[in-house]
Amino acid sequence: MLVLGVESSCDETSVAIVRNGKEVLANAIYTQIDIHKIFGGVVPEVASREHVKKMIYVFEQALMDAKVTPKEIDLVAVTTTPGLIGSLLVGINAAKAFALAHNIPCVDVNHIDGHIYANYIESDFHFPLLALVVSGGHTELVLMKEHYQFEILGQTLDDAVGEAYDKVGRVMGLDYPAGMYVDQLAQTGKPSYKLPFVYLDKDSYNFSFSGLKSAVLNIINKCNMKNEPINVADLAASFQSSVVTVLVDKTIKAAQTYKVKQIVVAGGVAANQGLRKSLTDAVNKLENVKLTFPKMKYCTDNAAMIAVAGYFKYRFENDLKKC
Repeated sequence: MLVLGVESSCDETSVAIVRNGKEVLANAIYTQIDIHKIFGGVVPEVASREHVKKMIYVFEQALMDAKVTPKEIDLVAVTTTPGLIGSLLVGINAAKAFALAHNIPCVDVNHIDGHIYANYIESDFHFPLLALVVSGGHTELVLMKEHYQFEILGQTLDDAVGEAYDKVGRVMGLDYPAGMYVDQLAQTGKPSYKLPFVYLDKDSYNFSFSGLKSAVLNIINKCNMKNEPINVADLAASFQSSVVTVLVDKTIKAAQTYKVKQIVVAGGVAANQGLRKSLTDAVNKLENVKLTFPKMKYCTDNAAMIAVAGYFKYRFENDLKKC
């Protein structure tokens, strides 16, 4: 089965073609990072307009890269939620138009489901499976007992982890996208600043990052008021230590409680080097638990993950929508 995926939930315009939920034949992506860097963050109206400008080109690029014609496509999968409403509508309308024009069935895909299934490109799934979702808009622990069955065990009560990284990086004076630079700085510093490790109650799989973010801001404000120097690398390392330690501890606890066979990490923060190392070290101490990270190119928003998720939704949930 050839699935054409469409992704436009934020600031990447992407179309991909994937065979049988595994083999990526094409994954065309147009990123808007350089445009939004001027504003220090994503501007929804600008993002929507850029999607309109580039959508046809990424469709053409994907078909050309995959060396297939529209008649060979068996299914269209498109991100419908969550995301910026204007950006989503551009992708949804393009996917519907393509599917209608070529009489192809179309299935809607949740963006977070796509991030989880980005791992399937690298490795088959072994159930029960635990997904740690860490992105700019979401932080969740999700249990999967079968394909396309999701049970949320815990989630953030305030800021998402990626959002916290970006906000902390911004007050530290780092360029957009600041979260990536916080991770890079953390590799060169030491966790010498005292910051809280927020676990909430002992049995909770929920997360909270707003207090940690405020603690970093308080340190910066106090140092500025006293004209004291700030070791930015050490502050980044301290922040990352607080975040990663809690993420890893709660993930390992859930993995042991639910006796999972595999842990997958999903979302943009899956590219974080500190998280990758700490979670790898922790999982290596467990018996018979496989750990999977997506390749770096599949951590950020892309249509290949949407095509994979759409393939499994069509096969296992049978929730098909005619466009």
